[in-house]
Amino acid sequence: MTVDSRLDPASAKYRRVVRAGDYWVHHVARGQHLRLVDLEGNQAADTLFYCAEDPSERYSAVDTIRAQRNVYLGVGTVLRSTLDRAMLTIVADTVGRHDTLGGACASESNTVRYGLEKKTMHACRDSWLLAVGEHPELGLSKRDLTHNINFFMNVPVTPDGGLTFADGVSGPGKYVELRAEMDVLALVSNCPQLNNPCNAYNPTPIEILIF
Repeated sequence: MTVDSRLDPASAKYRRVVRAGDYWVHHVARGQHLRLVDLEGNQAADTLFYCAEDPSERYSAVDTIRAQRNVYLGVGTVLRSTLDRAMLTIVADTVGRHDTLGGACASESNTVRYGLEKKTMHACRDSWLLAVGEHPELGLSKRDLTHNINFFMNVPVTPDGGLTFADGVSGPGKYVELRAEMDVLALVSNCPQLNNPCNAYNPTPIEILIF
């Protein structure tokens, strides 16, 4: 299901274009809306959410999937924390499906999927580690890099319970918008993956808006 937002981008209090391979970290206050825009289509925005007051409480894929009885994320999904509290709600979505099972690319997974020579290529986990290292005030470490959401990514579950990385269902200008149900810290890696045909081997920028 797709639902358009009623919010005009011109009214956003914050806007930022994030290049492929870069990270973005920002506080989003309770009641604010966070919009991620797939500027050119079929990009993946690997996203972590933390409770701003206590980052040891963070997004839980397990609790989110259990509560909604659906492995895919879309309009109406309430993102739940490791304490089973509501963190954010997806209130608008022009894509229709987002993944929370496939995890984030890392040097290790690049090696397994694409070959030993790919190990040194930049990956989303590297972006998160860079963010943690450059922002010690966040109080995060590599141990805090756990469940993530792959916004705009299509990872179907096969009949036998496996995962496949399929062509994206997003397109230029499509977006997902979330309402914060608590003060959250959002950490996004705009995926630099050059080896996956889902993005036509061409990672592209995203835009992030806060209302």
